[in-house]
Amino acid sequence: MDRRPQLNPKNTTMLAVIVVMAVLYFARVVFIPFALAILLSFLLAPLVIWLRHWHFGRVPSVLIVMTLALAVTGAVGLLVSIQLADLAHRLPEYQENIRAKLHSVRDSSSGTINRLSGVVHVFSEELTTTVPPKETPGQVKPVPVEIRRNAFSPLEAAGNIIGSVLNMFLTASIVVVFAIFILFQREDLRDRFIRFIGAGQINLTTKALDEAADRVSRYLLAQLALNAGFGILAGAGLYFMGVPNPVLWGALAALLRYVPYLGIWLAAAMPAAVALATNPGWWEPMGIFILYFSIDILVLNFVEPLLYGSSTGISPLGILVAAVFWTWLWGPIGLLLATPLTVCMVVVGRYVPSLEFLSVLLGDEPVFTPDKRFYQRMLAMDIEEATGVAEQFLKKNKSLEDLYDQVIIPALTLAEEDRHLGRLDDKRQKFLLDNSRMLVEDLGERADELTAEAPTPGMPTGKKASHPELETSSEICIISIPAHDEADEIGALMLAQLLNRKGVGTRAVAASLASELLEETARAGTRLVCICAVPPSGHLHARYLTKRIRAQFPEMKIVVAVLDQGDANEMKQRQPAIPADEIVTSLRQAVSVLIPLVPCAKESTPEPIVSSS
Repeated sequence: MDRRPQLNPKNTTMLAVIVVMAVLYFARVVFIPFALAILLSFLLAPLVIWLRHWHFGRVPSVLIVMTLALAVTGAVGLLVSIQLADLAHRLPEYQENIRAKLHSVRDSSSGTINRLSGVVHVFSEELTTTVPPKETPGQVKPVPVEIRRNAFSPLEAAGNIIGSVLNMFLTASIVVVFAIFILFQREDLRDRFIRFIGAGQINLTTKALDEAADRVSRYLLAQLALNAGFGILAGAGLYFMGVPNPVLWGALAALLRYVPYLGIWLAAAMPAAVALATNPGWWEPMGIFILYFSIDILVLNFVEPLLYGSSTGISPLGILVAAVFWTWLWGPIGLLLATPLTVCMVVVGRYVPSLEFLSVLLGDEPVFTPDKRFYQRMLAMDIEEATGVAEQFLKKNKSLEDLYDQVIIPALTLAEEDRHLGRLDDKRQKFLLDNSRMLVEDLGERADELTAEAPTPGMPTGKKASHPELETSSEICIISIPAHDEADEIGALMLAQLLNRKGVGTRAVAASLASELLEETARAGTRLVCICAVPPSGHLHARYLTKRIRAQFPEMKIVVAVLDQGDANEMKQRQPAIPADEIVTSLRQAVSVLIPLVPCAKESTPEPIVSSS
């Protein structure tokens, strides 16, 4: 027997994540150029594919696209360098204007500033004043020591600048070479990566690669177009406002917009500072911030939805967390790479079960389906948010039947499963059942309002279904009977409500003993009943009650609704069989089956009745 300790899969995954983070941090000199090259290849790959479709061939297509990219980058870099040199040349001219504005600020608030300065000076003296130690005879006085740095060396400064330039040039060269080879060997690298993951997972790996490549390429192209357009608009606006070097500030705005949320404000602060130095007034800097804010609002609300089509798959909080993480890991370059790399992580988490936590924590898809979210809020005894979940679903889907079948019935099923397993306490069970019943009654009254649809033709609007005692004169065509317990009773109530909205007089009775339900059926005088049963034990209870009704009322038409959203044909073939005329598995099916069987249908529609006996 193997007695070696077994590793917990979660611990193994966490250990692997820590090791990967350590490798990425300590080997960042290698991984940063490689990551930049991969993203550059994602950006240029659609253009290469487009040229290859025009029969340019692989090598010419890659060389043409890479040459154009380098030419555009070089031209923009040269233009920005010229603008930077011009700004450096003009800086001494701005000193006098800055000095004048500082004097005006000091003169306009000299009294306040002087008083604050005096208070700060007094406190600083009190805090820093120390009592001199008493001198003892023969004590040697300390000798003050002053540390001076070496004089500034122009050669040292030139060496630092040249070293930085060479480092940037070397990194850029590595990125370009890597990107060229990746574009040359896209198909081969893809196949090797799939083989590395495992030949037995070709389907999942192919889906993950296709989704990641599509999302990242679309994001990079859209982001490049948006940022370039933002920079052009910002530069044009600054030009007409008379701000010096508008091309420089436009290029800087395009670059800094890659920084989530704060980028545009950092980009606006620099030309605003220059405007503050070059203009005698104070309104120009404020105008620059307004300009940048207006352009950003325009881009966010009108242009981005058109270009992106769909989101990157990352939540806003996930974008912030990714920006902080990758900046900590790789510095400023990490900030540029944060969103594309996180997109890849989210896609991988969607297809690799052990990394699913990445998709859950960083993705923008809902963690819970509406039924589970509704059930979770009911367990938390938060009726307001649970009601909000139901109303939001109803507004989106425009169907009360879908709300009941896809949200409330599944939530009741989850509650029944937990109750049978002993995981649901009495307090929460009572809260869930009571509030679900009240919510169903309330939504039945407000369904037309929430869905913004006109009431069903022929439906009365003057009376409420919540007052059954006022409507006993209407003819009852169907009795909606719960199979066993309160969850089944809520299902019966929902069915009665849906049928009443269709103009078929239906009464829902309360859950009780089978003998009492038989008496209620006899008193109703109808020849059509529907038994509603909520899983997991609904089949058993529905079968028992159906046999009792069939034995006492042989001519009665019986429809059984086992509300598990399954296949109705499979439910009919399930053994032991339910001796019913029809078996359905949803409220929508129940409504469609019951209406043709109504024995008392007339031209005039009866008033809706929902009652609990």
